[in-house]
Amino acid sequence: MSNSSTLPKTHKAQDGKGILITSPALGQLARLCKEQGSGKLLRVGVRSGGCSGMSYTMDFVSSADIQKDDEVYEYASGSISFKVICDPKSLLYIYGMQLDFSTDLIGGGFNFTNPNATQTCGCGSSFAV
Repeated sequence: MSNSSTLPKTHKAQDGKGILITSPALGQLARLCKEQGSGKLLRVGVRSGGCSGMSYTMDFVSSADIQKDDEVYEYASGSISFKVICDPKSLLYIYGMQLDFSTDLIGGGFNFTNPNATQTCGCGSSFAV
């Protein structure tokens, strides 16, 4: 049985919307954003494909790549601050999703917990709705 004190703390965008990001993921993303240099944003989305029909995408893009209909979320915790952008079509599939990060040797990396998914693949990077 899981104790709530062992669950990672989640962070919402400053407007209280968007994707939930756990403390481990927030730290990893902040480190990666810093390595990318200034002016980089994290674009999160979905595309067709993967074992279950749709797969998650994450990539760093320049601020010039923000489209007029993109949603922009700013995340901050202490001195860590960065922006996540998502196109409206992808947001329909991932709104409320939790992004976590694990350092486990097997199954480590970024993990997605999507309340909108009706089926997920064992690889953890594809889903169906």
